[in-house]
Amino acid sequence: MNATERHTCTAFIGPVRIATGDLTWVALAVKEALEAEDTAQALIFDDRTSRLVEIDFRGSRDDVLRSVAARDLAEEAAQSPEPSVRRPGRPKLGVVSREVTLLPRHWDWLNSQPGGASVTLRRLVDEARRASDSKDRVRQAQDAAYRFMMVMAGDRPGFEEATRALFAGDLERFRRETSDWPVDVRDHAYMLAAPVFDQRAA
Repeated sequence: MNATERHTCTAFIGPVRIATGDLTWVALAVKEALEAEDTAQALIFDDRTSRLVEIDFRGSRDDVLRSVAARDLAEEAAQSPEPSVRRPGRPKLGVVSREVTLLPRHWDWLNSQPGGASVTLRRLVDEARRASDSKDRVRQAQDAAYRFMMVMAGDRPGFEEATRALFAGDLERFRRETSDWPVDVRDHAYMLAAPVFDQRAA
């Protein structure tokens, strides 16, 4: 995974946002903040999913950079497909072969389509992906916002009502219920949830 493919991250110390950007830069900003305040505890969130990013901040800045690099390598290895044995013939051009279980009538229909079963299945999947794209974006935004809110504001007044507003797509109620939250927490939650409200307004 190279730097351009990496998702951005956001770091908080308590309710204060201290850095947003590439993980390497954010990790170094957190390291500097932790050195300035020994008792501080930092949380780093992946901006796409709001899952916590674990980095070892012990040691020097170089040690932190090595921790980030090791995490990137582990993530890249986890996402890479298993190496396959190269066989003679035409290259597969990224095609992955897997078992699909269908009833006989499904196979009969697929085989009767122009291009055969494989071409038809790929076309159907692409059409379904396009049809559900906006719904998927909304669901992912709701999940990311809820995950962040649970960690950073789960014990704050208005959390439950803000969660209901998030899943109902009710912007006014969401703003009202989060208005007394710390500014950085409130603003980050709204940034994550924005696709939900944008879709409702469309």
